[in-house]
Amino acid sequence: MDFNDSPEEAAYRAQVRAWLEANAPKAALTEFDMEGGGSMAASKAWQAKKSAAGYAQITWPKAWGGPGGTPIQQVIFNAEEAKHPVPPNPFTIGLGMCVPTVMAFADDATKQRFVGPALRGEEIWCQLFSEPSGGSDVAAARTKAVKADDGSGDWIINGQKVWTTGAQFSNFGIVVVRTDPDVPKHKGMTMFWVDMSDPGIEVRPIHQMSGGSGFNEVFFTNVRVPDSQRLGGVGDGWKVSLVTLMNERLAVGGSSGAGWSEFMEASRAITGLDGGPALKDPALRERIADWYVQAEGLKHTRNRTMTALSRGETPGPESSIGKVVAAVQMQDLANAAVEMLDQYGIINDPALAPLRGGFHASLMSAPGLRIAGGTDEILKNIIAERVLGLPGDIRVDKDVAFKDLPTGR
Repeated sequence: MDFNDSPEEAAYRAQVRAWLEANAPKAALTEFDMEGGGSMAASKAWQAKKSAAGYAQITWPKAWGGPGGTPIQQVIFNAEEAKHPVPPNPFTIGLGMCVPTVMAFADDATKQRFVGPALRGEEIWCQLFSEPSGGSDVAAARTKAVKADDGSGDWIINGQKVWTTGAQFSNFGIVVVRTDPDVPKHKGMTMFWVDMSDPGIEVRPIHQMSGGSGFNEVFFTNVRVPDSQRLGGVGDGWKVSLVTLMNERLAVGGSSGAGWSEFMEASRAITGLDGGPALKDPALRERIADWYVQAEGLKHTRNRTMTALSRGETPGPESSIGKVVAAVQMQDLANAAVEMLDQYGIINDPALAPLRGGFHASLMSAPGLRIAGGTDEILKNIIAERVLGLPGDIRVDKDVAFKDLPTGR
């Protein structure tokens, strides 16, 4: 593992720092305005500015609006951008997962239509995979598409998706559906792109305990989709989904929010049981030490990924470690912080609470992070099978036609 930038990387980092210092906003809003104003407008403006300067998607080829840079250059830019109060980023799912899938499987006309506007922040995409009966098992999709009976070649989609991030402000989405129930579940799916303004698509935001509504239920009722909107072959939806899911591991990443150092600073100002600072409590200091060790482990795991990228190598499945550790730590740390605040822990007013309510925000959002982008259980299976080389789960449904699988009804 090499902790130092190469001369070329150091020069690029200096270039990025200079550009961000000159162009990044000095202050930013922290929440989206779902009506399209406020920080959403600021987010689109920032994305357009990055695109014009060649920093929107650094690894994308010049033919698609990127500079054709290296993965480590993208890592460097992301790290430097995180130091500035830039607007929220509603483009991560589209540019990190959806549009790369379109680029890999759509026809040239479709790619020409969508890649540029997405890169410039003019259009937003969402990923329509999870379903109420399937959870993290993408292959359990029951939303179905059947050929229209008028001979047009169009498909008619009916069903429901859930936990769709950003669907309420997305212009387009990619959806995986069941097109053949007579074959095993991994073989009978097909992927399409859809226009989220279609009258047959209904988006219902899910009110979260954090007060936000980032996730959504999405209902499809007789949505007519031309065959030209198909991504990949009929029945190849699982193979196409794997491309999206591999990109998801990198796009979703680890957690954010208040960490061990913020907790330690807060504990200096909070009165403990003995009347002194809470930081004097040996048990609390031990927990802070544990969080520090975890944070260092995560940092060096990311450094391994950066080193692989710098050498032109592809990071392995160990990237799954990041989220499964960070999300649990985020929940544990936030819960401990709220408990440490004692009766004041119920106050989450940003004007009164420590870190402007940062611990409370982490506590409310952490459970969702342990589901988004793959549940803890899914990620642990990936680590066990692909990192540790342990035997895979027994799959009794491997050769069973999807229509014959028990549903619990």
